[in-house]
Amino acid sequence: MLADGTSARAAWEFAPGVVPLNHGSFGAVASPVIAAQRELQRTAELSAVGWFPFAAERTRLARETVAGFVGASPADTVFVPNASAGATVVLNALRLTAGDEILVTDHGYGAVLMGVRRLARRTGARVTIVPIALEADDTEILASFTAAITPRTRLIVVDQISSATAKVLPTAALTTLAHTHDARVLVDGAHAPGLVADAARVAGADWWFGNLHKWPAAPRGSALLVTAAEDRDDLWPLIDSWNADLPYPERFDMQGTLDITPYLASPIAVDFIEHTFGWDRARAAMTTGAEAAATQVAAALAPHVAGPTRPEVAGPAPAMRLIRLPGTLGFTREEADGLRERLFAATGIESAFTSFRGIGYVRLSVHLYTVQADIDAFINRAVPLLVEWSREG
Repeated sequence: MLADGTSARAAWEFAPGVVPLNHGSFGAVASPVIAAQRELQRTAELSAVGWFPFAAERTRLARETVAGFVGASPADTVFVPNASAGATVVLNALRLTAGDEILVTDHGYGAVLMGVRRLARRTGARVTIVPIALEADDTEILASFTAAITPRTRLIVVDQISSATAKVLPTAALTTLAHTHDARVLVDGAHAPGLVADAARVAGADWWFGNLHKWPAAPRGSALLVTAAEDRDDLWPLIDSWNADLPYPERFDMQGTLDITPYLASPIAVDFIEHTFGWDRARAAMTTGAEAAATQVAAALAPHVAGPTRPEVAGPAPAMRLIRLPGTLGFTREEADGLRERLFAATGIESAFTSFRGIGYVRLSVHLYTVQADIDAFINRAVPLLVEWSREG
């Protein structure tokens, strides 16, 4: 509920017929935040000369405000358009040589892994995938990395909360392990802001990046990159602009005519949830809601799924849950992506489908605006279609 006693759903607006159960992919911006961003855009359009000379200062003030939300120092923090951009900034700065090794997991996000492989091709480094079972706990994950790390390991890239599998990984402990072997750690915290209090601080890594457009519900095009102090001088914006000669982080505050209103509206989004609900209560509500939704959807799918409908996930992500799909649905990433569009076209239901080790899952996302009617719609409209499609061959 909001502070005035109304449903949290009232603060978000969706198109008629849309059932929003995929917050984890693209987020959803609350109406007051949309209004604030539009006013910022209007101000920029009314006078470009009155806007752009002050863009860097506006960005700095927003950055200094929102850095605290992820437990970071403003001096270590910059805005980037999205998590993948944060990864690219760091990967562009690394000086690897032929034979150096990069460790990743089989839970990694596709776009980030593309950047890792490009770095390997450019430098002659090799990429080693560390397999992590869904049911692996922190001790087992650390053991897997301990077995995989070698004297040539220079970098570990690991998710704080994995996207495809909605699993929390022990990033701080992995960083400690890496440092004992003179390796560095880049943490993909795309899903962490909002779901993990002080997400950048608790990640404990050399570099961390995370989206603000997901769980904080800021406008799309807003994310943060946080770096250790000793690495600041090595990081540069993806776009060279007039602030390029300034030190980090100021050189990131002005990048030509880039629309900075997602950055400027992000503190407004964070404050909106804090003042209308409270972030601790919001996290608890989203986690409880995700578990309840998964229990109901799993029960509806259970008669049509061979084996457990709820996979054992050690360290399940707050606000997201996996439920196994019937038959061979979603057995590849391409098939899973196709299901998302197919289901939406047929029902208006927005949901994420993922594939891990040849098994397809629906990944349910629950935010403050999620209501029981959304879950009922999935059970009554999506489940019968998924069962029907699973029998098509």
